[in-house]
Order: sequence, then C-alpha cells, then structure tokens
Amino acid sequence: MTQRQLFSSRWGMLVAMLGMAVGTGNIWRFPRIAATNGGGSFLVAWVVFLLLWSVPLLLVEFAMGKKTRFGTVGAFAQIMGRKYAWMGAWVAWTAIAIMFTYAVVAGWTIRYSLAAIFGQIPLENPGALWESFSYSWSVPLFQGLALLMGLVVVARGVSGIERAARFLIPALFVLVLVLAIRAVTLPGAELGLNFLFTPTWEGLTDYRVWLAALTQNAWDTGAGWGLVLTYAVYLRKHEDTALNAFMLGFGNNAVSLLAGIMVLCTVFSIMPDAANQIVGADNEGITFIWVPQLFARMPAGGLFMVLFFVALFFAAISSLISMVELATRVLEDGGMSRLRAVVMIGIVAFIMGLPSAVNQNMFLNQDFVWSVGLMVSGLFFALAVFKFGVDRFRTELINTASSDMHIGRWWNVAMGLVIVQAVVLVVWWLVQVRGEGLWSIYGIGNMMAQFAVALILFGALNGWMVRCTHPEQERTVPPPGEMPPAIP
Repeated sequence: MTQRQLFSSRWGMLVAMLGMAVGTGNIWRFPRIAATNGGGSFLVAWVVFLLLWSVPLLLVEFAMGKKTRFGTVGAFAQIMGRKYAWMGAWVAWTAIAIMFTYAVVAGWTIRYSLAAIFGQIPLENPGALWESFSYSWSVPLFQGLALLMGLVVVARGVSGIERAARFLIPALFVLVLVLAIRAVTLPGAELGLNFLFTPTWEGLTDYRVWLAALTQNAWDTGAGWGLVLTYAVYLRKHEDTALNAFMLGFGNNAVSLLAGIMVLCTVFSIMPDAANQIVGADNEGITFIWVPQLFARMPAGGLFMVLFFVALFFAAISSLISMVELATRVLEDGGMSRLRAVVMIGIVAFIMGLPSAVNQNMFLNQDFVWSVGLMVSGLFFALAVFKFGVDRFRTELINTASSDMHIGRWWNVAMGLVIVQAVVLVVWWLVQVRGEGLWSIYGIGNMMAQFAVALILFGALNGWMVRCTHPEQERTVPPPGEMPPAIP
C-alpha cells in the first residue's frame, strides 16, 4: 500500500485546480461567443450563471471528493448508494471521451507554438499552414506528444501535477496579461472595450444570449466534469471547500475575460472591417487563421504571436493533465497501480483519439456528442445532492468546521436551478440540431445512440464497479507520514 499524496498547500491546490479549469475554451471560445452574443450583454448573463451554475457545482465536487476520497465512480456510489455507481461512470466517461479529442487540440497548440517560434507561419497567407496541417497524418505525432507530456506528469502523482501547475499557471496568467495589456494600448482598442463592456437592453432580453452564457459556463469552468472532484480527493483535511470553489470560479473566468479583451481589442484595432467575419468564425478559424493575421499586422507581432500560442499550449496541457488524472484515479480506485493505469490510459487515449486526429467529421461529432454529455454530468451531480439531502449536504459536507466561508440556503435553491438549467441546455442543443440528418455529424439519432450504448454498459457493470471500488468503506485522509487504512 503506497502512501496517499496530498496537495502541499492551498497555493499548490489552487494552481492545480486552475490548470484543470483554464483551457483552450477560455482563450479561443470565450472571445468568439462573447462577441457574437452582444459583448456587454453576454458578460452580464455570464456572471449570473457563474453564480447559478458553476459555483454551486464546484461546491458539490469539492465536497464529494474531499468527503469520499474516491474518484467519480466510488464517490457517487458512496453519496447516493451502491446502485448509482453508473452515474459516476458516466461522469468519468464523458470527461475521458473529451480527453480523446482534447489531446488532438493540445497537439495543434504544440505545432503552432513551434511554428510561431521558428517563423513557419507565412505572414502573407497565415491560413496556409492550417490548411496543410489540420487533420493530416502529421497530427497524430503531436497528439501523441501532448499525451506523453500529460502522462509523464500524472505518473509522478499529485506532486508531479502540483509542480507542473506551479510553473504552467503563473506563466499562463503572465502571458495572457501581457497580451491583454498590449491589446488595450493599440490605437482604436477602446472600440473593443466599449463593445465588450457595454450591455444593451436588446441583448439582455434575448434568451439566446443567456443560453450562450450558460453554455460557456458549463464548458469553460470545468464544473460538473468530475475533474474538480478528482483533485479534491487530494485536499488537506482542513481545506476550506467554499472559499476554494469561489476562488476557482472567479479565477477561471478572469482568464476568459483577459482573453476576450486581448482578442476583441486587437480585432477592433487591427482589422475593424473584418470584425464580423472574424468573430463569426469557428474556434479553429479564429485561433489558427485569424489570430496570425492580426499579429502579422501588429508592431512586434511575431513576438506576441509566440506568446499567444505558448499561452494556448500551457492552457491545453494543464487541462489535459487533469483529464488523465481523472481516468487514473478511477482505475486506481479499482485496484490498479498508478503506473499501469497511466500506461493503459495513454494507449487507449491515443487509439481512440486517432480517428478525430485525421478526420474532421469524426472530430466534430465526438466534440459535439460528449460536450452535450457534460451537461448531463452536471445534472447527475445535482441529483446526487438531492438524493443525499440538499440541506444535509450543505451543512455536513460544505459548511464543515474548517470552513471560513458559510454557505447559506441560497445554495439549496441554486441546486434546484442547476437541474432546470441542465435540462434546458440539453433540450436547447437538441433543438439547434433538429434540422440535421438523424445520423449526421450533429444528428440527434447519432448522439442518442452513443449515449444509449454508454448508459446500458455502465448500468450492466454497476455491481462490478461497486465491488471494485469498495465504496462502502469511507476513505479518510491520514496525517502526513501515516499510511491510509487497508481496504479489505
């Protein structure tokens, strides 16, 4: 039996958690979604749902991980009962399925970081590199390299994750801050700031703006993914759950806001005539085609292009590490050694991500299907709270003796709203793709078939998963230097 590792300090825990939460969605998706949904109006809705979706779910994940000391499968079985391990398996699977495609994205960021450093992005036609590289057979090389980086860090345990985060996250914040400062000092940048921070009544009364803001919170904070729960397994005994959840939520969104300032101020300053075309592009188009064009027209743009893609790489790899750790934690709970679990995850993740690496349709399908699946994961966390008892969960698991911040009854109401929000999000996404062919990339039949296979499999394996994880025995955190109790 190996000694359980814990985060060495609140700072170590916080940077690791921020590394989990801050990903490419903060840097490439947030500016696009904010710009296409009214700028300032979107920001208002975005902050509201930070408090109504992200923070309530972050509190749940912190509390479940710290209380049970299990990954998602064992945690759900312990909080809800042995019959509900399948819910934890769903949460784990959706994050792992996202990991398969996310490793591809992380590989893209490695390629572009190197291209920016060595001047390989042609300034006269920045999109040429993307056209020749994307979904080609050279992508798996970088996909594998990104996975290898994440696997090496996770293989070293919590101390490895913490050491990596202590470098990656401060560096990421500095890079994004430098880029944002440069953007606001460009001529005409005030137009971007006015757009981003000026709400309109028309935008505030548009239900689509609010749904877009809710979706962004569901995807870029990591709330409801099971990643926070996994890291919370390694919290020190007297860590303040409530304060950590608020710090994580607001810290993550601060990076998104800086990214929005950086992109929109640059767009309005450098290429105002193409602003509509830029913000209307997809995530890859903004990042790998338009951003290089913006930097190409900026004084010292080559340097800032390097900083941008390195920041994007840091965001991608830190989030990928957390996804690998989630899968590793689940396998360790089942009795597998960490090293063996990491090796198995690496092999499976590379093979399962390979179709998305070389085929755009497969990438888009898997990204869409399991992104919607993450909203179902958020619903399952809320249901776990109600099964346990909402008020009991808040008083026993969140407002512990070590909590400096007291969470009031507003949270009880918020958890009910999380269920409503999750259902609304899933229905909204189904409505949006209703015109697609039933079995197309975004087809409802395609998505539901994949959901059904996963749910049937996890339901059939529920008893086996319970026996493997022994959730009937609560795991306690031993004092430093002591061994955890043996599991019979």
